[in-house]
Amino acid sequence: MNWRRKFMAANTTIKEKVQIIALEILAEHQEGVRYSELRREILEKDSSLSQNTVGHLIRKLPDDLPDEVYKPDRGLFRLTKFKEDTDGQETQQGIKNTIKKIDEESFYKPFAEYLTEDLEECTKAIPLGGNIFQDKWGTPDVIGVRKSRESAVIKFPTEIVVAEIKTDSNGLITAFGQACAYSIFSHKAYIVVPNDSREEDVSRLDTLCMHFGLGLILFNCHSPEDPDFQIRVRAIKHDPDMFWVNKNLKIIEDKLF
Repeated sequence: MNWRRKFMAANTTIKEKVQIIALEILAEHQEGVRYSELRREILEKDSSLSQNTVGHLIRKLPDDLPDEVYKPDRGLFRLTKFKEDTDGQETQQGIKNTIKKIDEESFYKPFAEYLTEDLEECTKAIPLGGNIFQDKWGTPDVIGVRKSRESAVIKFPTEIVVAEIKTDSNGLITAFGQACAYSIFSHKAYIVVPNDSREEDVSRLDTLCMHFGLGLILFNCHSPEDPDFQIRVRAIKHDPDMFWVNKNLKIIEDKLF
């Protein structure tokens, strides 16, 4: 019996109605559904329900139906039957992305332009990558400098901005570690990752970036012509170690300044 016919039963409570609709919606979304979206869809299916009541009952779903619903991340609801399927799907998706992914270098120049023109975090930014700094801690994919304009009334100290770009959604942890390492010689560091990465992974990275002051940007990793960079967390300025700033920037001084 589907949920619409079950609603016709006289003894169906509001709580049961919400649960039935919620389960129906979650069954259509193997990756899970965010709280606000789930509430919106439930209210669309039954406009007689109260928004506050629906919201309250959604929050209780994992407690009321622990064998059927769980939260893989804050604000995200998923059917428990999809736990193993999603893990397997993630592996397959990782393989798929590896096969179809475009070289990261194709996005270095577009992101350098995004840093200067859209975010205006830099007055000049250049593609880098490779092993230019020649150490095991890595080299940023893009590095930029923000300097005061000659016409500025009040001048500010020069700032260094770096970015680590990943086209493989399986490399999010690596990207985070590299961005943290780059913070030693930069004032701001950004992580740039595919917008089709798993939502719970992006959410965790979002939290880590806010905690460590890193910036997070999502983009379309399949289109260098139109990467559609979207900022999710803006990097927070901090003071780097000037020994490492001078050590690394001396290597690219002619390119960056």
